[in-house]
Amino acid sequence: MKSIVNWGVLSTAKIGREQVIPAIQASRYSRVLGIGSGNSDFAKTIALQHGIERVYDSYDKVLEDPKIEAVYIPLPNHLHVEWSIKALAAGKHVLCEKPIGLNSAEAEKLLKASERFPHLKIMEAFMYRHHSQWHKVKSIVDNGTIGKIRSINLFFSYYNIDPNNIRNKIEIGGGALMDIGCYCISFSRFILNSEPEKVFGMMDLDPEMKTDRLTTGILSFSTGTTASFTCSTQLMPYQRVNIVGEEGRIDVEIPVNAPFDKMIRVWIHTNEYTEEVTFNPVNQYTLQADYFSRAIIEDRTIEFALNDSIQNMRVIDAIVRSNKEGRWVKLLD
Repeated sequence: MKSIVNWGVLSTAKIGREQVIPAIQASRYSRVLGIGSGNSDFAKTIALQHGIERVYDSYDKVLEDPKIEAVYIPLPNHLHVEWSIKALAAGKHVLCEKPIGLNSAEAEKLLKASERFPHLKIMEAFMYRHHSQWHKVKSIVDNGTIGKIRSINLFFSYYNIDPNNIRNKIEIGGGALMDIGCYCISFSRFILNSEPEKVFGMMDLDPEMKTDRLTTGILSFSTGTTASFTCSTQLMPYQRVNIVGEEGRIDVEIPVNAPFDKMIRVWIHTNEYTEEVTFNPVNQYTLQADYFSRAIIEDRTIEFALNDSIQNMRVIDAIVRSNKEGRWVKLLD
């Protein structure tokens, strides 16, 4: 049986060159064989730094290489669906950065296109799902340790006011909700294993860049549980998740950007005890590459397929609509 997957990377995006490419190279089931960019000189520099054998002067040439089996797509948000479809049509498996597209209609378009290639794997790159801390948190919730979940509170922020940064360009899908609010929504749906019935959203827009610099959302579930989150691109960097049940709560210290060079912590609080659970350093991007490559090698079903991505985008769409209309929006509206 084949034991390693050859990857190609579309672009020299920062997330790729600083996080994901080194992580893929560290995977026992993966290697980055090639990288493509219109700036081939910069691509050559990145290739030299990370031991990448092949450099292409366009994304199309990555897809044309028969040796490339899977592609990682860290392009700006408005290009995710277009290049995912092109990669599938070229016979490549696809790991695409979040959010999967600009809206749920785009995500549905991608799902429909992917159905023409059932032998190919495609997955949205929510790397947190592969970290052991979230496996632990999910198991604690599922086994009833903290009782029925009634509230989830999430906060995620960083500070970036560079108008040239892609996260601050409204026309290509920038803003806090798309960049980091998507995690907050995904966390809630993952933990509760259900979809919200209705949402309410409030967004504060940057007066110059027009992107949302501060968004707060409330997700209401049929069980009576609510999940609330705030995300911002113009606040002190901070992230936290609290999951509160009728018999206890779980406090997740670093829910998204878990460092790969130091231990991280989760606290479980009940009426009887408080327990600190520590997790040894791991690279969740490498775990993600392991998962995806093994799914290819062993022809495994992807657990979080595009239907999940569509549902996440539907919530994002509804929060945007809620802010615009100033009311609760039902997901089936």
